[in-house]
Amino acid sequence: MNAFLSSMNAWVLLAAAGVLEIVWAVSMKASAGFTKVPLTVLTFIAAWVSFWLLGLAMRTLPVGTAYAVWTGIGAVGAAILGVVFFNEPATLARLGCIALIVVGILGLKFLSASTAA
Repeated sequence: MNAFLSSMNAWVLLAAAGVLEIVWAVSMKASAGFTKVPLTVLTFIAAWVSFWLLGLAMRTLPVGTAYAVWTGIGAVGAAILGVVFFNEPATLARLGCIALIVVGILGLKFLSASTAA
Protein backbone atom coordinates (compact mmCIF):
# COMPACT_ATOMS: atom_id res chain seq x y z
CA MET A 1 0.00 0.00 0.00
CA ASN A 2 1.22 3.47 -0.86
CA ALA A 3 2.27 5.58 2.10
CA PHE A 4 0.54 8.62 0.60
CA LEU A 5 -2.98 7.24 0.47
CA SER A 6 -4.87 4.41 2.01
CA SER A 7 -6.81 2.31 -0.44
CA MET A 8 -10.11 3.67 0.91
CA ASN A 9 -8.98 7.27 0.48
CA ALA A 10 -7.81 6.51 -3.06
CA TRP A 11 -11.26 5.15 -3.92
CA VAL A 12 -12.91 8.27 -2.45
CA LEU A 13 -10.65 10.50 -4.55
CA LEU A 14 -11.38 8.37 -7.60
CA ALA A 15 -15.14 8.66 -7.02
CA ALA A 16 -14.82 12.44 -6.69
CA ALA A 17 -12.75 12.54 -9.88
CA GLY A 18 -15.48 10.54 -11.63
CA VAL A 19 -18.20 12.91 -10.45
CA LEU A 20 -16.18 15.86 -11.72
CA GLU A 21 -15.80 14.08 -15.05
CA ILE A 22 -19.59 14.07 -15.25
CA VAL A 23 -19.63 17.79 -14.40
CA TRP A 24 -17.17 18.73 -17.12
CA ALA A 25 -18.82 16.54 -19.76
CA VAL A 26 -22.29 17.93 -19.08
CA SER A 27 -21.09 21.53 -18.72
CA MET A 28 -19.20 21.15 -22.01
CA LYS A 29 -22.44 20.14 -23.74
CA ALA A 30 -24.32 22.96 -22.02
CA SER A 31 -21.65 25.50 -23.03
CA ALA A 32 -22.87 25.21 -26.65
CA GLY A 33 -19.43 24.74 -28.14
CA PHE A 34 -17.69 26.95 -25.57
CA THR A 35 -19.87 29.96 -26.43
CA LYS A 36 -21.23 30.37 -22.89
CA VAL A 37 -18.35 31.67 -20.80
CA PRO A 38 -19.47 30.60 -17.29
CA LEU A 39 -20.12 27.03 -18.45
CA THR A 40 -16.84 27.00 -20.38
CA VAL A 41 -14.96 28.06 -17.25
CA LEU A 42 -16.77 25.39 -15.23
CA THR A 43 -15.82 22.80 -17.86
CA PHE A 44 -12.11 23.56 -17.67
CA ILE A 45 -11.98 23.81 -13.88
CA ALA A 46 -13.91 20.58 -13.38
CA ALA A 47 -11.74 18.80 -15.96
CA TRP A 48 -8.50 19.99 -14.34
CA VAL A 49 -9.59 18.98 -10.83
CA SER A 50 -10.91 15.65 -12.14
CA PHE A 51 -7.56 14.84 -13.77
CA TRP A 52 -5.69 15.93 -10.65
CA LEU A 53 -7.77 13.72 -8.35
CA LEU A 54 -7.40 10.81 -10.78
CA GLY A 55 -3.64 11.28 -10.64
CA LEU A 56 -3.68 11.25 -6.85
CA ALA A 57 -5.79 8.09 -6.79
CA MET A 58 -3.36 6.43 -9.20
CA ARG A 59 -0.61 6.77 -6.62
CA THR A 60 -2.31 3.87 -4.86
CA LEU A 61 -4.67 2.16 -7.31
CA PRO A 62 -3.61 0.25 -10.43
CA VAL A 63 -3.72 2.44 -13.54
CA GLY A 64 -6.03 0.11 -15.47
CA THR A 65 -8.52 -0.12 -12.65
CA ALA A 66 -8.45 3.59 -11.79
CA TYR A 67 -8.80 4.72 -15.39
CA ALA A 68 -11.57 2.25 -16.21
CA VAL A 69 -13.56 3.20 -13.11
CA TRP A 70 -13.04 6.94 -13.74
CA THR A 71 -14.22 6.73 -17.33
CA GLY A 72 -17.06 4.40 -16.33
CA ILE A 73 -18.37 6.81 -13.71
CA GLY A 74 -18.17 9.62 -16.24
CA ALA A 75 -19.85 7.63 -18.99
CA VAL A 76 -22.71 6.45 -16.81
CA GLY A 77 -23.29 9.85 -15.22
CA ALA A 78 -23.07 11.74 -18.51
CA ALA A 79 -25.45 9.29 -20.20
CA ILE A 80 -28.01 9.58 -17.39
CA LEU A 81 -27.80 13.37 -17.27
CA GLY A 82 -28.00 13.48 -21.07
CA VAL A 83 -31.36 11.75 -20.80
CA VAL A 84 -32.53 14.03 -17.98
CA PHE A 85 -31.29 17.42 -19.24
CA PHE A 86 -30.80 17.06 -23.00
CA ASN A 87 -33.68 14.75 -23.93
CA GLU A 88 -31.37 12.03 -25.19
CA PRO A 89 -33.03 8.65 -25.81
CA ALA A 90 -33.60 6.31 -22.87
CA THR A 91 -34.13 3.09 -24.77
CA LEU A 92 -34.09 -0.25 -23.03
CA ALA A 93 -30.94 -1.23 -24.94
CA ARG A 94 -29.15 1.97 -23.90
CA LEU A 95 -30.16 1.58 -20.26
CA GLY A 96 -29.03 -2.05 -20.37
CA CYS A 97 -25.62 -1.02 -21.66
CA ILE A 98 -25.33 1.60 -18.92
CA ALA A 99 -26.17 -1.11 -16.38
CA LEU A 100 -23.37 -3.26 -17.82
CA ILE A 101 -20.91 -0.40 -17.31
CA VAL A 102 -22.04 -0.12 -13.68
CA VAL A 103 -21.51 -3.87 -13.21
CA GLY A 104 -18.03 -3.50 -14.68
CA ILE A 105 -17.18 -0.60 -12.34
CA LEU A 106 -18.36 -2.56 -9.31
CA GLY A 107 -16.48 -5.63 -10.47
CA LEU A 108 -13.24 -3.67 -10.81
CA LYS A 109 -13.74 -2.11 -7.38
CA PHE A 110 -14.35 -5.38 -5.59
CA LEU A 111 -11.83 -7.44 -7.56
CA SER A 112 -9.08 -4.89 -6.96
CA ALA A 113 -9.86 -5.02 -3.23
CA SER A 114 -8.81 -8.65 -3.26
CA THR A 115 -5.55 -7.90 -5.11
CA ALA A 116 -2.67 -5.51 -4.53
CA ALA A 117 -4.77 -2.31 -4.44
